[in-house]
Amino acid sequence: MTDDRANPVDSQKPMPNNSNTDSSNTNSNNANSASANSASANSTTTNSSTVNSSAARPAAKPTSTPEPQIKKVDVAIAGVTYPIYCPVHEQEELHSAVSYINNYALDLKRDAPSLSQESLLVLCCLNLYEKIHANQRSEEDRLQQSKQSEALLNKIMKDAHSIL
Repeated sequence: MTDDRANPVDSQKPMPNNSNTDSSNTNSNNANSASANSASANSTTTNSSTVNSSAARPAAKPTSTPEPQIKKVDVAIAGVTYPIYCPVHEQEELHSAVSYINNYALDLKRDAPSLSQESLLVLCCLNLYEKIHANQRSEEDRLQQSKQSEALLNKIMKDAHSIL
């Protein structure tokens, strides 16, 4: 999910695989392309009987991975609508997240109706962070307990084998 308003679906173009966006590369590529085109034009005018079909064709562009489709989605949280730019394949997850956050924000607003929208969302974020952090600690504790249980079970199995 993203709130990147600079890249709506209509204006996105696939980027080449080369992640180097140095303008000198672009300029030199354009210059190389222009000189290749003029060389091709010169060869066709000087010897029109030996025009090679591959010289007349433009150079093949390298294949690139297409950018994900981005779509503007209007979401409402605590009565305020926000435009969010989201990859199409993440829209369902976005709606699920918005539903959860909206319900959480409305519960907070019921408890503190005088909070501004900004304060409400800050409080919502802080409370949700606390929940996430608590869940992470719980998961770490469960993992530690699992390791201790496994170590104890291995010790019991080893002791049992030594007795038998």
